[in-house]
Amino acid sequence: MAALAQAARLRIFRALVGAEPAGLTPSALAAQLGVPASTLSFHLKELMHAGLASVERDGRNLIYRASVERMNALLGYLTDHCCQGTACAPARARRRTPC
Repeated sequence: MAALAQAARLRIFRALVGAEPAGLTPSALAAQLGVPASTLSFHLKELMHAGLASVERDGRNLIYRASVERMNALLGYLTDHCCQGTACAPARARRRTPC
């Protein structure tokens, strides 16, 4: 959760989720978000360290992807253990499904 607490990392993660399953190259991410390459590199490293992103080499390109399964597992855990097992949200709010 700490990795997503920083605004730039959250924007990067959201962009990666939106690009699933193809992923994005660093240059595409930088252009889309207007983030300098050095800053982007730092934030991608932090997302990877947290297990929220992965990287794959495709020829000369690096392709970054969001770890959607890991995020869904986290959301499931938080939902299952919310409010010590008691209903804490209106029924219509609980009907939302994770990404």
